[in-house]
Amino acid sequence: MSGTTVFGLCAAAAVGLGLYGLITNPQPLRKIIAFNLLGSGVFLLFGVVGRRGAAAGLGNDPVPQALVITGVVVAFSATALAIALLLRLFKAAGSATLSSAPMRADPDPSGD
Repeated sequence: MSGTTVFGLCAAAAVGLGLYGLITNPQPLRKIIAFNLLGSGVFLLFGVVGRRGAAAGLGNDPVPQALVITGVVVAFSATALAIALLLRLFKAAGSATLSSAPMRADPDPSGD
């Protein structure tokens, strides 16, 4: 088993675990982490695709490398934005989870 195959299998495992976590976890922070794991698997897969050309004697393909570098920067900024929004939600609502029940605006807090 070559190194390219091992990295490809690791990329597939990371994508699968990230997708599973994204679907099954109801907590927003865990969804953010699962989305990052999914993205890391995709970046690793792009790296494997770029390396396969080098294994065939064609030299490294710079396009997948450029996509990975750009994707890492975009993923970092998107994660920072998502965590900032999650902190804002926690400060505003007092909880970091999204409730499924609709919130009712009560003009009279005494309940009369």
